[in-house]
Amino acid sequence: MKWKFLNTGFRSGSFNMEFDESLAFQLKNNFDASVLRTYGWSPYAISLGFNQNIQDFDAAKLSEAGIDLIRRPTGGRAIFHAHELTYSVVMQINERGPRAIYHFVNECLLSGLQYLGIDAQLSSHDDNFRKLYKDKSSIPCFSSSAKSEIQFEGRKLVGSAQRRYGTVILQHGSLLLGPQHRRITDFLAPHIQDTREILEDDLNTRTTDAETILGRTVSFEEAADCIRHGFEKRCDLIFDDAIATEIEQ
Repeated sequence: MKWKFLNTGFRSGSFNMEFDESLAFQLKNNFDASVLRTYGWSPYAISLGFNQNIQDFDAAKLSEAGIDLIRRPTGGRAIFHAHELTYSVVMQINERGPRAIYHFVNECLLSGLQYLGIDAQLSSHDDNFRKLYKDKSSIPCFSSSAKSEIQFEGRKLVGSAQRRYGTVILQHGSLLLGPQHRRITDFLAPHIQDTREILEDDLNTRTTDAETILGRTVSFEEAADCIRHGFEKRCDLIFDDAIATEIEQ
């Protein structure tokens, strides 16, 4: 199995989302290797799912705090990208369906987390958004879990989303390295502030992060190295490409 590995470091939200899509289009138009990419966010950003209402968040408050507000090409709910490692995987579907690929990628991530010292698990059930939150579009991604998502002792550690481009799947997601993702509720728009207390409680009780689990600071570089080794172990491969440190925007 041929794979490429890219570590593009810390980039703007617009760069990160456009680059993920460009990888998908490249693979769709020219059959080549699958790609694992790791990256961070500078400045911090809130990303919205493809169909989420941008008015759920206070743009003025985000601008004042120097935080980007961008839209992902994938679905799902809002995420506050702060102290985390974000990954993306671009691969051909072949004989696998999207759910099978979702499960496969998360198994690779589990392998990487073991190198980090975290014995995480895959969720075995789906939460019911509509029942719990009356389908409020402001629900943060990390306040609920889907089947095969990565948890530690029942708390969500990695959130992911997918999009299909013909015969190619883009899956990307966030591995929480610290608790900063919980700040997302600080930037809700005034018209949905009534949900803030509920969402804060859910984020506090239903999510966790590498720093909390391990009792120490986990750097982006350490996490990226572990995730890379996890994919190599799970797929029995060695990435062909060296880590990319300089990519023109």
